[in-house]
Amino acid sequence: MATYLFLSDDWLDEARSIRAEYEGRGGGIDQAVRVNLVVIEVPFGEGPVHAHADTSTGELVLDLGHIDPADLKVTIGYDIARALLVEGNPQAGLQAFMQGKIKVEGDIAKLMALQSLSPDPTAAEIAARIQAMTE
Repeated sequence: MATYLFLSDDWLDEARSIRAEYEGRGGGIDQAVRVNLVVIEVPFGEGPVHAHADTSTGELVLDLGHIDPADLKVTIGYDIARALLVEGNPQAGLQAFMQGKIKVEGDIAKLMALQSLSPDPTAAEIAARIQAMTE
């Protein structure tokens, strides 16, 4: 399997393809959260990557661009975003937040509600495939 840099155009194309393959097969996400992401310290391109994570459809959608309205905006370093979104390492996020390396604007309670989600076998399978294709 080919591997791609997290958030690169090729990575996004492959992630979209995997997401489409599993569309409607997951257990669903009960917490509706719309988050705009500003990923800084990106090792390619110029400047930050503007993206969003949206669970309002019952599935996690991660894509480029900001959405409106959003519940909150998170500014996060590339390595921390990769640890959270690809590796599924919440400890990295908590540690970075406590060190002031993650900036959150908006309804932080909505973000915290995502921590209480039960693992879904389909989501775990998607996450494993995403992790396997990420450099």
